[in-house]
Amino acid sequence: MKTTLEIPEPLFRKVKASAARQGRTLKQLVQEALSEKIARIDGVNRKQKPWMVLAGRLKHLHRENRRIERVIEAEFENIEPEDRQ
Repeated sequence: MKTTLEIPEPLFRKVKASAARQGRTLKQLVQEALSEKIARIDGVNRKQKPWMVLAGRLKHLHRENRRIERVIEAEFENIEPEDRQ
């Protein structure tokens, strides 16, 4: 797939020079760099956030939690002020 990227001139020169020193094309260097970056991000996300696989699994309990909070609040309104201490 072809795309257009805006790269600051100083960075472009560094990348192009690095590719030339390695005997590679700019395209090869950019593809490898992007692949490595994505792999690193994916690896970090898996290692540091194993709990994320569980995120959202209890969202169905949201309404029940609100209902319980209303029941508790109603009960506390029935307590006499002098008994609250």
